Formats: sequence, C-alpha cells, structure tokens
Amino acid sequence: MTPFNIANIERATLAAVSPQVVEELPGWLLPFDTSTVGRAISAVPLSHTFDQDAAKLVSQIEARYVAHGLQAAFRLPDVASFEPLRQHLAQVGYHLEQPTLVQVGSAVAMRRLTDQALAEVADAPDAAWAALFLGEGFDPVDGAHRVRHLSRAAGTVFASVREAGQTIAAGAGAFSHGWASVHGMRTAQHQRGKGLAGRVLASLAQVALDRGFENVFLQVEEANTSAVALYHRAGFATAWRYGYWRKAG
Repeated sequence: MTPFNIANIERATLAAVSPQVVEELPGWLLPFDTSTVGRAISAVPLSHTFDQDAAKLVSQIEARYVAHGLQAAFRLPDVASFEPLRQHLAQVGYHLEQPTLVQVGSAVAMRRLTDQALAEVADAPDAAWAALFLGEGFDPVDGAHRVRHLSRAAGTVFASVREAGQTIAAGAGAFSHGWASVHGMRTAQHQRGKGLAGRVLASLAQVALDRGFENVFLQVEEANTSAVALYHRAGFATAWRYGYWRKAG
C-alpha cells in the first residue's frame, strides 16, 4: 500500500464510523466519542512510518482524550517502525487487544461473489435493519452504537436481505477519499450458511460500481475466521494488520 492509500483509508474509515469529533495532530487522527466502536474512539496514525518521540506523543494524545473526558486508546499497525511506540505503551500500562485485518479488494470481484438476487439497498436504515444489530447473538449495546455511527455518516447506503418483513442479513457501504468500504456486516444467527452475506456484499459492490468506485476496503477481526473466508472468496487480501492498545478499566 502506498502512503497516499494508507492515509485515505484511515480518513475514509473515520468518515464511515462518524465519531462526534475528530482532531488532528501531525500525522495522526484523534476521534472522540462515547462508544464501544473502537475505530471511533482510538488515535490512529496516517502513515506506517513512525519516527516521533514515543513518550511525548503518548502524553500529547492522552491529554487530548482527557480534555474530552475520555480514556486514550491507540490503533496501531503491526509494522516494525512502530515497535518503539508499542514498547512504550506496554511500559505505561497499555495492552494489545483485537488483532484486526485491513483488507482491500475490487468492486468488480466483490460483485461476482454471487449470482443470487441482490439485497435491497436504501439511503437510510429502517427499523428492521437496525433491529438485526440488537438480535440474538449480538451485544445489544455495541449493536446500538454501531447503528448510531453508521446512520449518521453522510452518503452511506444500507443493504438488507429480508424474510417475512424482517431483515435477516445486513451491511453498509460508505464512499469517500477514493474508496468504497464495507461496514456492519451481520447475519441473523439462525440464517447463517445460506449465502446471505454474499448477497449483501454483491449489492454494495453494485452501488460502488454505479458510483464509480473500484477500490474497496473492509476491516475484520482476525479471529473471525468465517468472515475472513467469506472476504477471501470475494477477492479481498490483507493489506495490513493492526491492534488496539488500551489500558485496563
């Protein structure tokens, strides 16, 4: 990935998860929100080259989060140049959580994932779309936060596969900084294994192509092996891996 693409993906990520406030320090984005959505509340670098004073930087970022009444967290790429920062964070009480993959692909390949009927797509989420995030097998608090974040992002579309008036599979697509991106993929617990997520992805890919976006990214926790396998079938490959550095409590 080029530095230009890395920076644009990080900016597009925050545009999609729409934290209440975003500040910038040189080379960093600092989102602030009261949320369980990690990407909306953790400082992230715009480059994969780190050459700053780790202790000074951490103090600066912590001060900004304290000013917003929040605990600082860091979302760091798993690249060698960030090892001094990771070591310093460990020394001052931070620990690593949620290894996550940033994956990139093409809208053309994603559209080819299925020949089944596409999911319905709307410019705003309805109650049935939101209800899926609060259903069996999902954390309702986290689900409510994700619905809130995705709903307030400008230009996002919302895909639904419906059965008997209920949304049984859902996802969202965002479009900014030259990238389409996939967010909020969910399938009802009792409906998994039927190819519904593929229909959601293909519908979002069609919107991306219609809007002139070829490049697509998504983020998936490394431990979610079924989702990683699905995205592999859709043509995605890992661009980099990151983790969240947080203090306990």
